[in-house]
Amino acid sequence: MRIKVINPNTTWSMTRTIEAAARASVSSDVEIEAVSPTMGPVSIESHADEALAAVGVMDEVRKGEADGCDGYVLACFGDPGLHAARELASGPVIGIAEGAFHAASFLGRSFAIVTTLGRTLGRARDLVNEYGFTRACVAYRACEVPVLGLDEDPESAYAALRVECERTIADASPDAIVLGCAGMAGMCARLQSELGLPVIDGVAAATSLVEAMVRIGAKTSKREEFAAPPAKEVVGLLSPFTRD
Repeated sequence: MRIKVINPNTTWSMTRTIEAAARASVSSDVEIEAVSPTMGPVSIESHADEALAAVGVMDEVRKGEADGCDGYVLACFGDPGLHAARELASGPVIGIAEGAFHAASFLGRSFAIVTTLGRTLGRARDLVNEYGFTRACVAYRACEVPVLGLDEDPESAYAALRVECERTIADASPDAIVLGCAGMAGMCARLQSELGLPVIDGVAAATSLVEAMVRIGAKTSKREEFAAPPAKEVVGLLSPFTRD
């Protein structure tokens, strides 16, 4: 089995952190291919960043289909390009926000999201509503650490993240914490040990769920909305997506 884990930003040091979390979450016979697109933002912290990143996500799925990948993980908490990726992919595609929410729902009746910057909380709310977890999510919080700060100064970032998690637990009393950034993947186990409640890393959750879907033979439906996009000419940046 081959799972492609796509970090939609172009910071490869973060991709390596994501790769380690993905590898640790699957069986030994699963091949993990962790990549960043060849174009796109170095971090994703806005709607504009997500729109740019979605192009790179589609390109990586296109290449994965040619290489015979069995499934895909979108390793950004905004799940950029998720629906487009499902149109292009034959196997399952799971975003880390979607995967994390489902995983948290298995472990308790409520969860809180603790993410990087407050400006991204609106997107988190949109995804919670879209995926059907509005009643379960009891808090949306940010530690105000930029995405690249997780990589550049991990100890300071961890300290800020832990403080915000502790405040969230005291204020909202969630059953679990969902980490709102793929770059937090390497901090999950330590946080869970120190906080004493389930802490969900979406990279591990989504990757393990993709593995499970592939093992039961599940593929993305091509009957209606996620059928391949209609063939048409595409000019400029997206020209590799032209189909006959």
